[in-house]
Amino acid sequence: METLVIRDVTRNDSEAVASIYNWYIENTYYTFEENAVSALDMAIRIEKITSQDEWLVAELKGVVVGFAYAAPWKARDAYKYSRETTVYLDRQCFGQGIGRKLYLHLIDELRKSPIHVLIAGIALPNEGSVAVHESVGFKKTGQFHEVGFKFNKYVDVAYWQLNL
Repeated sequence: METLVIRDVTRNDSEAVASIYNWYIENTYYTFEENAVSALDMAIRIEKITSQDEWLVAELKGVVVGFAYAAPWKARDAYKYSRETTVYLDRQCFGQGIGRKLYLHLIDELRKSPIHVLIAGIALPNEGSVAVHESVGFKKTGQFHEVGFKFNKYVDVAYWQLNL
């Protein structure tokens, strides 16, 4: 595999990140968003998250092929040391270990902070995402049944947790 570069996201990455994410919106129930996100909307999301948390991108040959970030779990003060994490890859990069490397880098960065717990919600079934999360140490903690509705079907969401 070519050299993988993992770095902090910049506003200039918003078009590439939106393109990766929009494929999931339009083709999967892995995100419950139903409308494509513009590059400008993604730039706003990037700025909001990076003002307080980590957002990384993975590049191959100078092209962004994935991203991972941590965002506040909930707005209440008592959750201040908990983060919800996520990782998305360009569909042509599945099965190459990029998601795992990207996630491990994100986790290493978060270990340098006061963050104590990482939480990941996964719409099911999604064997690839479950495998990536469990490979970096997340453990399944619970499941909500039929809480999402997309593409004319109800979807379960399970949660995985990693204590740092």
